Amino acid sequence: MPTVLITGANRGLGLEFVRQYADNNWKVIATCRDPETAKDLYDIQGDKEILPLDVTDFEAIEQTSELLRSEKIDVLLNNAGVYDSDKNGLGKTNFDDWTKMLRINTIAPLKIVESFISQVVSSKRKVIVSISSLLGSLSANDTGGQYAYRSSKSALNSVNKSLSIDLARKGIISIVISPGWARTDMGGPNAAVDPIDSVSGIRRVINNLKPEDSGKFFNYDGSNIDW
Repeated sequence: MPTVLITGANRGLGLEFVRQYADNNWKVIATCRDPETAKDLYDIQGDKEILPLDVTDFEAIEQTSELLRSEKIDVLLNNAGVYDSDKNGLGKTNFDDWTKMLRINTIAPLKIVESFISQVVSSKRKVIVSISSLLGSLSANDTGGQYAYRSSKSALNSVNKSLSIDLARKGIISIVISPGWARTDMGGPNAAVDPIDSVSGIRRVINNLKPEDSGKFFNYDGSNIDW
């Protein structure tokens, strides 16, 4: 039975990832900041382990890795993230919020990878996936704004490109993928993509990955996104 570790698993896309992987007979290690409030997560049936993890707490990440030191993690899924629409606009940027966003969206995924490399290497599939966004594409930016979120996801894409090179000798495939504008608490009720379709698409991409795909930026439908 393959194993997936999912961060930010208590709601939205993370919760749907848990549901779909559990339904497909994967062992799921689901982490979130406050499991005691994650009723929907506990309601999902299947082989799952729920662990507390605040991805901004790097000591906690190391402790969780030590707790799971004997696991073979086939897919490491960096899903936890935050969004801010920069509603105050240019000239009113909250730089403290921007720093927090970079820690969650960009730096924490790298810390997760560094902490769990041995568990991924020991698995059969050896895949790392980080959830990015079309808003992280420089080529697709034709509206401006959203400085904090755009930059955090562009930086995540850059981190992944380096990871794909540094981890190639270990046989690890590392990609970033956009889930589309999904109808979640983060995406809002007017978003165009059903979370079920987004996660199903991402799982298809993961299942079809080849070594030469490492370092790429995918859309949930399998198409490539320009940097």
